[in-house]
Amino acid sequence: MRGLSLLGLLLWGLSLAQASILYLPLDDRPPNWGPCAWERVACPPREVYRGPEGADLAALRAWLLASPGEKLVASLDALAYGGLLQSRHLALRAEDALARLGPLLSWKVRYGGELLLFGVVPRWDATQRQRNLAVLEALASWPGLPGVYLEAVWDDALRNSPAPREARAFPYPSRPGADEAGQVLLLRALRPGLKVAVVYEDEALAERVTPYEGIPLRDTVMGLLQSALAQRVSLEEGPDLVLYVYGGRNPRKATHDLLRLMPRFPVALADLSRVNRGDPGLMAYLVGLGLYPRLASYASWGTPANNLGSALAQGGLFLKDPEGRLRRLAEAYFAYWWGEVGRPSVRARFPEPLPVEAQEVAALWPYLELEGYRVDLEDLRFPWERSFEAEARLGLTTLSLEFGGRARPTW
Repeated sequence: MRGLSLLGLLLWGLSLAQASILYLPLDDRPPNWGPCAWERVACPPREVYRGPEGADLAALRAWLLASPGEKLVASLDALAYGGLLQSRHLALRAEDALARLGPLLSWKVRYGGELLLFGVVPRWDATQRQRNLAVLEALASWPGLPGVYLEAVWDDALRNSPAPREARAFPYPSRPGADEAGQVLLLRALRPGLKVAVVYEDEALAERVTPYEGIPLRDTVMGLLQSALAQRVSLEEGPDLVLYVYGGRNPRKATHDLLRLMPRFPVALADLSRVNRGDPGLMAYLVGLGLYPRLASYASWGTPANNLGSALAQGGLFLKDPEGRLRRLAEAYFAYWWGEVGRPSVRARFPEPLPVEAQEVAALWPYLELEGYRVDLEDLRFPWERSFEAEARLGLTTLSLEFGGRARPTW
């Protein structure tokens, strides 16, 4: 383990993990680790997560048992296997994996907090699929314990994948997704009962079986709302948030819809036009008309469930936090830009594992303005040494700086 001894982790937990909500991410890729920088939750030290190598499980358990809290949002796969990638291929008996989950119940007994847990039904190419399914099946009694919520999310279900059927066989909730699951359960922990209206670009989208999900889109949406403990309402009932579902059919019509909705409601925009990439046509309208900075949230970085869950969670968590909302929009725009410009550029020039020179792609970062601030890409890293994900350090500078304003802090 780099940099922190076991004693150091215990002291870290005692001194810094006094927040009411604890969060134990699936791994340290940006969608999973991102909430640790949102100033809403206490997380393990970053050093505990070690990229593709997986989490240091002894350090993770030590942090958990030293950290009191009212609620704990936790990934089962992180504690049992070290992360999502490790869960697919790590040779480990089901009995041993279950034993590694014991500290969750110990934490609950010790501190009396509520457990909000998620486990992943593995995708088609996982060599340890049956072991993982056996572990999830063995947890069937956990949701019957007071103060324990457990759900299964299925990962990348291609056509004819058994994952949706397998997940529905568990006696607890299930839905598509994986990398957004922590964000959605944080919304459940921090703002349960959020009133959400769902608006589709085209009502026919609701019946579409979307890539990597294996079920109609309307079922994915309902599963996410249930995970977040959100209440679906109509526009006439006055929602706290509108979740706008864009399928990529008509960016101009979608823009007209947003112009109609945004003066009345906060709007979270989930761009499902392409997997792992957004629609440049829609983004051109959003930026050109000044709509993007006014959104409650935006997501286009992943699968449909990833984008829906991220938009819903961030839109709900930052409704009353204008600065936090802008920060999340800046991050979401970076993720859009990475899918459209950064990732293709890096893949065209560099093999993996990526060399340091791949960071030169940051020179392509465009001018972006958010409500009077310029967003600067100050640093770019590849913690997993591959192009699929990139970690950005973004800075906000007020455009009135030359008239005596001050630069915003880097975040």
